[in-house]
Amino acid sequence: MAALADPTRRAILSRLAHGEATVTELAAPFAITMPAVSRHLRVLEQAGLVRRRQDAQRRPCRLDTAPLRTATAWLRELVTEAGGGAGGRSAENSRPLDPAPDDAP
Repeated sequence: MAALADPTRRAILSRLAHGEATVTELAAPFAITMPAVSRHLRVLEQAGLVRRRQDAQRRPCRLDTAPLRTATAWLRELVTEAGGGAGGRSAENSRPLDPAPDDAP
């Protein structure tokens, strides 16, 4: 989840959802340096969200959706346990998910 917290990394993932791209191609829309883009890619690789492969002189990056599918399934389960809908918790499941420190015994 920490890898997804940064808007630049989310934009990189959105671009990769449309197909492979090189670091140069990924860096084009951003006003940041190539080393900064490489650092973002390294974070995404460490999170298992991006893979690189060797293609002659190129090292294209691609999105790996498996971790996103796992996180999505977990989030759906969490929402279901919390009572589902847009309004939050259901009446039968009205206890807070995470009690505030003042609520502790």
